[in-house]
Amino acid sequence: MIPKELAKKIRHIQIRTNKSVNDVLAGEYKSAFRGAGMEFDEVREYQPGDEVSSIDWNVTARQGHPYVKRFHEERELTIMLMVDLSASGRFGSGDQPKNDLAAELCALMSFSAVKSNDKVGLILFTDQIEKYIPPAKGLTHSMRIIREVLGFTPQGRKTNIGAALDFLSKVQRKRAVVFLISDFLGEGYEKSLRLAGRRHDLIAATVTDPRELSFPDVGLLELEDAETGECILVDTGSTTVRRNYSLAAFEQQDSLKNSLHSMGIDQLVLQTNIDYQKSLTAFFRRHERLKSNTMHL
Repeated sequence: MIPKELAKKIRHIQIRTNKSVNDVLAGEYKSAFRGAGMEFDEVREYQPGDEVSSIDWNVTARQGHPYVKRFHEERELTIMLMVDLSASGRFGSGDQPKNDLAAELCALMSFSAVKSNDKVGLILFTDQIEKYIPPAKGLTHSMRIIREVLGFTPQGRKTNIGAALDFLSKVQRKRAVVFLISDFLGEGYEKSLRLAGRRHDLIAATVTDPRELSFPDVGLLELEDAETGECILVDTGSTTVRRNYSLAAFEQQDSLKNSLHSMGIDQLVLQTNIDYQKSLTAFFRRHERLKSNTMHL
């Protein structure tokens, strides 16, 4: 049986996200990810009008004249949702913690997949793999994914993004659209991120809270690291302390943004205090342009 409070939260998210999918995002989703399911079909001789970028140089060298790779687009996509459930995701300075915002994004993508007859799967992780649900279709399956994201109690508290991406490479061999949903506060995952970005259409969905970017002036404040339990006392009444904290936070965000850009990985930035609908719509449209430009290079 689902606890009453959890059932209420699931129902709220279902109503809220279903409305967004039906009213705003119905067409954006499919347009943004067309071509993501491209599969190799054959190699044939080059013909006038073929894209030079499609030339298979290895075969061309062996045969002595140009050959091109041909691909076909699969009729259905596979959406993989990877959700960081480490303890830092429980933080929220307003009505909504970061994990709840992550659950809403999962609901949106799941319902969009149902509407487009696509498959959706789930990986929940902390510093270990907590739960894996293989990709499947249907509303019942999508509701299970939402229930797991909202109601799952993880064993770990810390984050290991690299291990989660390595697990993805083992269970998802075929190309997929992968949403990696995290606050990206971990370290040492760059190599795994780069490899996953080459194999899949990988989107880094960064979930943040405004209090992670700036402190209010409330005097002495004790802060606890949710993942390690370490506590420090901070004088938020100090202008210098508040400024240095904000500078460090924005530098960390800029570093992540630049790193993702260098790997060719698109980023979706979500904040707990901002309605995600406009951000998501803008992301879908930008991602469609990005993929279109990549396919024509």
